Amino acid sequence: MDMNYCMQCGTKLRMKYHLAPDGEDAGMVPWCDTCESFRWPVFNTAVSMIVLNEARDKILLIKPPKGEGYVFVAGYVMQGEEAEETVRREVAEEVGLQVTAAQFRHSRYYPRTNTLMLNFTAVVPEAAPHPNHEMKEARWFTPEEAKEAIRRGSLAEAFLLGYLTDGKYDFPE
Repeated sequence: MDMNYCMQCGTKLRMKYHLAPDGEDAGMVPWCDTCESFRWPVFNTAVSMIVLNEARDKILLIKPPKGEGYVFVAGYVMQGEEAEETVRREVAEEVGLQVTAAQFRHSRYYPRTNTLMLNFTAVVPEAAPHPNHEMKEARWFTPEEAKEAIRRGSLAEAFLLGYLTDGKYDFPE
């Protein structure tokens, strides 16, 4: 059990068997005796984008202020926001470009930040990016250049290589 206390009232949780009304067996689930309610896992949700030009022969990568290598435009999904909305908002905020098409690719849970990362391709008109204060640089790469520039051992590298190999993902541990 990752969650030890109720997020509503602070009571220490205990494990309790849960059988759903439809008969689905959920097994042992954290339970709050004070609220008399099951407490399901809570985690963050974020998107990362393989930003492509309209010809789909160039990939836009960003260089964050810290660390080596380039990564994808990414950001957290806000409460009430659909993931596809987050894709459009983050690309516009981070590099000043408008998404004309977006497609979900793959997901991966990232335990270090307790985040479910949803990876998309996002197509934008090929134009000069206008990076905001959150990054050092944003620039276009060919797919081969992107493979060389992407941060080694990162989730971004795994998503990029999966995209370039038609879905053969090899995620870092």
